[in-house]
Amino acid sequence: MKPVYVIGTCDTKEAELRYAVEQVRKTGAPALLVDISTTPSTAKADVTPEMVARHHPSSPDAVLGHADRGRAVTAMAEALGRFLLSRENIGAVLGLGGGGNTSMVTQAMRALPIGVPKLMVSTMASGNVAPYVGPTDIMMMHAVADVAGLNAITRTVIGNAAHAAAGMALNGIPAGEESKRAVGLTMFGVTTTCIAQIRHLIEDGCECFVFHATGTGGQCLEKLIDSGLITAALDITTTEVADHLFGGVLPCTEDRFGAAIRRRIPWVGSVGACDMVNFGGRETVPAQFAARNLYVHNAQVTLMRTTAPENAAIGRWIAGRINRMEGPVRFLLPLGGVSAIDAPGKPFHDPQADQALFGAIRAAWQPAPHRQLIEVGAHINDPAFAEACVHAFRSITRGA
Repeated sequence: MKPVYVIGTCDTKEAELRYAVEQVRKTGAPALLVDISTTPSTAKADVTPEMVARHHPSSPDAVLGHADRGRAVTAMAEALGRFLLSRENIGAVLGLGGGGNTSMVTQAMRALPIGVPKLMVSTMASGNVAPYVGPTDIMMMHAVADVAGLNAITRTVIGNAAHAAAGMALNGIPAGEESKRAVGLTMFGVTTTCIAQIRHLIEDGCECFVFHATGTGGQCLEKLIDSGLITAALDITTTEVADHLFGGVLPCTEDRFGAAIRRRIPWVGSVGACDMVNFGGRETVPAQFAARNLYVHNAQVTLMRTTAPENAAIGRWIAGRINRMEGPVRFLLPLGGVSAIDAPGKPFHDPQADQALFGAIRAAWQPAPHRQLIEVGAHINDPAFAEACVHAFRSITRGA
């Protein structure tokens, strides 16, 4: 039976952590106390700070030899992530703490594969938890009262968290016997028609996972590819690149497409919704963009049409990343338009800007036997484009 790893700093929270361990064990699940104190601790933990620190890529002194708390916390987080990845018996991970503990434990949790139960009891959990959760399946539970002593509130909250972690450890979800290929697809509202057609064409032989291209959505796709849970992709909607380059609110990171580069999976891509940068409500659009072609998608979302120079920059960035892919790759250009509102009579129809995007990709493209650029004389939401994507996908996955 795999244990629950109860993690925190015993130099400040030993009583609370031991209470969590006790509650886990009362359910019948085993538990290990992992002490990640960065100052001297006399706690008798199952895993001591020194044991964790040994996993730092430099040396234990990089973790425990710093007078600067910020540097010590950063180093401990890295060591903890490597420690957890070295363990093959994790039933669940339960963290407790405030800002420092939350930062260390959740950074380590993010290194673990999707599906390993992760629960963080934190004083930070009632605010913006995106920096802690990222593209993973971390559960954030608000501590309500600070994790600073056992009382009627903290006993209840920590006890509930311990029982939840134990329940996940005791009742693991068995791996399915699904024989279908796991395929990731990226979609935005303005490319929904395309992705729906592709799904219809491939779902008999593939298990489809669709990701909303909101920045986090792309990161989730990448995380699942890196975890080996998605083994091929139809990454049709790459709009997050536009936000990344030009200040939108739904950006990717510099590592966009990195998982496909690392894992060398069969990958089909396109430029879906690269005609737009996303902002919030109309009043949130930066003043320097006030005269641009803006489209109010709804009360919370305003879209800005990308210009020809911006599209050229997007094309160069995307091509530069694709040129690093060594797995089977097909990239399709929909010459008739890249989104539902980039078509004749629609507000973002701008053939000159589209041609700047396509031209930049053509110019930067480095052809190779495994990597092909395909041009399709159709709009991205036309059946002909979906069929071309599926044909390309089947050509690189057949027999693989």
